[in-house]
Amino acid sequence: MEYFLELFLAGLTRGSIYAIIALGYTMVYGIIELINFAHGEIYMIGAFTALIAASVLSLLGLSGLSLFILAGVIAVIYSAAYGYTVEKIAYKPLRQAPRLSPLISAIGMSIFLQNYVLLAQTSDFLSFPSLIEEFAFMEPISHIMRSTELVIIVTTIVCTVLLTTYIKFTRMGKAMRATAQDKTMAMLLGVNVNRVVSVTFIIGSGLAAVGGVLISSHLGQINFYIGFIAGIKAFTAAVLGGIGSIPGAVLGGFVLGLTESFATGYVSSDYEDVFAFGLLVFILIFRPAGILGRKTSEKV
Repeated sequence: MEYFLELFLAGLTRGSIYAIIALGYTMVYGIIELINFAHGEIYMIGAFTALIAASVLSLLGLSGLSLFILAGVIAVIYSAAYGYTVEKIAYKPLRQAPRLSPLISAIGMSIFLQNYVLLAQTSDFLSFPSLIEEFAFMEPISHIMRSTELVIIVTTIVCTVLLTTYIKFTRMGKAMRATAQDKTMAMLLGVNVNRVVSVTFIIGSGLAAVGGVLISSHLGQINFYIGFIAGIKAFTAAVLGGIGSIPGAVLGGFVLGLTESFATGYVSSDYEDVFAFGLLVFILIFRPAGILGRKTSEKV
């Protein structure tokens, strides 16, 4: 039973990271129907930014919770700026182009950012400091769950609740929903679609940076390639849950994380991807729109 609980909590942790990155995928797709394949690289840049910021801040005497929060805030701001810039350079000029063009541009931007960080940093794995200290109240269950895992799960839940509240109740959130429903009609009613798209990229990139900081602090190492793997898994989670749906992205992340965790624990780590993508194929056969996705009809 203890081993099962350990695998369950590990799966929730892994799924939380997939979920928080998948939120960015599903927001962008819901607004402009674009798969931003550079999103994983924003996650990676957030992790590297937090590493650099934490190194500098520690030299200035900061430590503990203040170091973690400040490094995280810097990473979020920097990654949000990257997301905004990527949208303006690589996607906005192609908004009226055939759908294949922005897709190719997204893949190209992903490769560009990977190699940019590779040249600016190194191809080796770098050690990442544990920015989250162990909590005293976690000591009785430290053998099955670490403080970093608790922080990751709680942060994902809080971010999801805040994002849902923002989209549901704020003026910009209503503009996002209007744009997602009918972009042309939203423009006719005075919605600044360009601003909506920019804000969507900024929020999604900020969330990706949060995931990068948390998982890097948990694993203790990073390199330039972590964004590609995490991005593919998060995209899978978004499709699994129903791309375009915020609850679906979170549910898909948890389902994918738990599937990989139990496959690793009870079968073999060599088969975790087999089970994960096998589950995706199985669900899409019976639910092509994903678990919480809605069927849409093509307007003619």
